[in-house]
Amino acid sequence: MLRVGLTGGIGSGKSIVCKVFFMLGIPVYQADIAAKKLYDTDFKLRDELKLLFGEHLYNADGMLDRQKLAGIIFSDKESLEKVNRLVHPAVRRNFLEYVSGLSETTPYVIHEAAILYESKLENMFDRVINVQAPENIRIKRILSREATSEKDVKQRIAVQWPDELKIELSDYNIINDDKTLILPQILQIHRELNYFRLQTKACFGNV
Repeated sequence: MLRVGLTGGIGSGKSIVCKVFFMLGIPVYQADIAAKKLYDTDFKLRDELKLLFGEHLYNADGMLDRQKLAGIIFSDKESLEKVNRLVHPAVRRNFLEYVSGLSETTPYVIHEAAILYESKLENMFDRVINVQAPENIRIKRILSREATSEKDVKQRIAVQWPDELKIELSDYNIINDDKTLILPQILQIHRELNYFRLQTKACFGNV
């Protein structure tokens, strides 16, 4: 089974691309959603966060106080980096558990992560797909779904790697600019990944 990373800047349209892969029968692991659950369910991560920031980071019911954590990491870059160093291994462990539960006949699994390259996760994958869109379209999409400001959106975009670098590093790029059809692009990648998996299996046995 191939492991395929899928990334792209905020507002690039990763979610719709993941939905299409899912409709093609491909399992999709969404790292951001998984991480939110792991804050409450991964005991190792919980203990590490409490050791770092104190017991008060979690409520009496054992659930993370997300406002407190946000107040810490958004005001202190060093604290954000410390949290990321704890969360990323937890997500990696959870992803491997997820993969171990999949059928051996599954050709590949998608791991969607907005900051895949920023988190140095690319070496986990056999192939990486990047979803790209012009910045003005990305800003428009985010403003249409979130109660935020254009300034805030631009700040969030600025901390992510630029499309140009992700395009250079990725094996595949999907253009999602509201003009170019994404379905033919996804189907082509799907065919190529299936072919690559068969070639790999022929060379090295079942993977």
